Amino acid sequence: MRQVTAVGTASLVPELRLRLASEPVAPWAATEQHTGLVQPPPFWAHAWPGGLALARLVLDAPELVRGKRVLDFASGCGVSAIAAARAGAAEVLATEVDPFALAAIEENAALNAVAVRVSSDDVIGRDDGWDTVLVGDVFYQSDLSRRVMAWLQQLQQRGAEIRIGDPGRSFLPMALLECVATFTVPAVPAWDSVVDRPARVWRLR
Repeated sequence: MRQVTAVGTASLVPELRLRLASEPVAPWAATEQHTGLVQPPPFWAHAWPGGLALARLVLDAPELVRGKRVLDFASGCGVSAIAAARAGAAEVLATEVDPFALAAIEENAALNAVAVRVSSDDVIGRDDGWDTVLVGDVFYQSDLSRRVMAWLQQLQQRGAEIRIGDPGRSFLPMALLECVATFTVPAVPAWDSVVDRPARVWRLR
């Protein structure tokens, strides 16, 4: 992971340091060479617009997480989890199914001198009493989107604060959401073919 990334900053959150890759091919090839197995795309090597929007929102409005137990679901590079920890969360759990992503989150948390727990557990359908749940950039596949939204609605009904970071992907159920913040994120063509896409934060209606 360290060999194919470089420490730098991402748009919207210049106060955070992150290990990122300028394009996906090199990290993808490196993970497959390392394991000898077919690997998923290296989503952990890029700061995606939804995660960046969540991170900026949390840093600007720390009361959303301060003193609270926070879950950052499908954390990617960990940018929103790190922002939550920086903003004063009592506890931050970042979940990812990719072991390389877990390593990236731990590395990025260490770069920012914050504590973030990581887990590879599939937490969809689970409720561990989180106060705030951050969900970035996951609405790109139909079945996954339905599962995640049903789970988030259950958590909200129990009293959890839900914030979704997403630029408006095809399977984002906009009829169930309202936009609470919009940010401009410069496009990175090597990672995302869509240019001039705003980064938005949503909450359930």
